[in-house]
Amino acid sequence: MFKYFKTSPEIIKLAVMYYVRFPLSLRQVEDILHERGIDICHETVRSWWNRFGPLLANKVRQQRAGHHSNWRWHIDEVFVKINGKRYYLWRAIDHEGTVLESYVSKRRDRRAALKVLKKLLSKYGSPAEIVTDKLGSYNAALRDLGMRHRHETGQYQNNQVENSHLHFRRRERAMGRFRSMASLQKFSSIHAAVFNQFNHQRHFLSRPNFKQLRDQSLNDWRILCSA
Repeated sequence: MFKYFKTSPEIIKLAVMYYVRFPLSLRQVEDILHERGIDICHETVRSWWNRFGPLLANKVRQQRAGHHSNWRWHIDEVFVKINGKRYYLWRAIDHEGTVLESYVSKRRDRRAALKVLKKLLSKYGSPAEIVTDKLGSYNAALRDLGMRHRHETGQYQNNQVENSHLHFRRRERAMGRFRSMASLQKFSSIHAAVFNQFNHQRHFLSRPNFKQLRDQSLNDWRILCSA
C-alpha cells in the first residue's frame, strides 16, 4: 500500500488517523506532527488522506462486517451548505451508535428517503424498528416498502442519531465546510468507518473495560494498516 513513498508508513497512518478521527484541520495535523519532529506540509496530509482514507475505511468495514444490530435503527438528515447551496446528509445508526450509512442528496423527498432505506436493507437486512423524525418523506418511503408498521416517530426517541450528528458538525467546522457533494460523500463515508472503529459507549462501561476496548481498537487499526 505504501510502496514508493519516502515517508514512513507509520507516519502516514498516524496523520490519516489524526485527521479523520479527530476534529483537526490539515494545518493542525501538520503542527502536531511538527511538535513530534516530523516536518511535512499540510498539503501532504491532504494527499495522504485522499489516497489512503478510502482504502483504510474499506478494510475497517470488512473487518467489522456483522458488527451491527437490527433491533432498532435511527435515521435522520442534516443540512449542509456547499457553495451557498443546501444539501442533505442522511445518516443511519443502530441503537449502539454504530453508523450504518451516510448518503448525500440534493433533496429530502420520498425518493431520497427511499434510496437511503433501500441501501440499508440491501446491506444489513430488515430491522425490528425504524425510528425517524416526523418528516413525511420517511412515512411515504416506508409505505412503498410495506414497512410502516415498524416506523416510530415518538418524541425524543431519535435523540441518539441527532447527538451523533455532533461529531460530523465538529469535523465540518474544522474543515471550513465542504466544496462539493463528492467530497462530502467521500469524507462522511470514511469518517463513519473510522468512527465505528473507535466508538465505545464509555458511559455504559467501567473504566478498566473501556481502556481495554480502546487499546484493542487501536491494535486492530494498526494491524489493518499494516496488512
